[in-house]
Amino acid sequence: MNTEPQLLARIVNFLNSIHISVVEKSLPKDTFLPGLRIEGGTILMDLEQLKYPGDLLHEAGHIATTEETSRPFIGTPKISADWPTDGDEIAAILWSYAAANHLQLNLDIVFHPGGYKDDSEWLIEQFNSKNYMGLPLLEWMSLCTKEEFPKMNKWLR
Repeated sequence: MNTEPQLLARIVNFLNSIHISVVEKSLPKDTFLPGLRIEGGTILMDLEQLKYPGDLLHEAGHIATTEETSRPFIGTPKISADWPTDGDEIAAILWSYAAANHLQLNLDIVFHPGGYKDDSEWLIEQFNSKNYMGLPLLEWMSLCTKEEFPKMNKWLR
């Protein structure tokens, strides 16, 4: 595991507090993000393979912004073939920014150079400039208001 135990514990405790379970489990090496897989509303985490603890927040963003009725199907053949859509991805990115802000984390913990198709630095610049791409989506999902963002009214859709 390439991470600080205290940082990981902060993230996991936060996710558990908002009813997104994180379960330690040995995973195959072919997961989309190293050491992580979503099954329903649960994030499975393999500490031996996990490279970036901030990836937990991104995966949680996918769970949090997926409709409650669809959440149990994440990671199964029953989820829509187009999940996550580009809009879902944008919502998960912005949700993970709000979570990082809430936890007072450096943004490069979530938006690390190893992810986001080499756009991590650009995303951080956008957030630092208060250019919140996807904010109308989070508002439409009733998670926040434009005026108070990045403070969230609720964490789960």
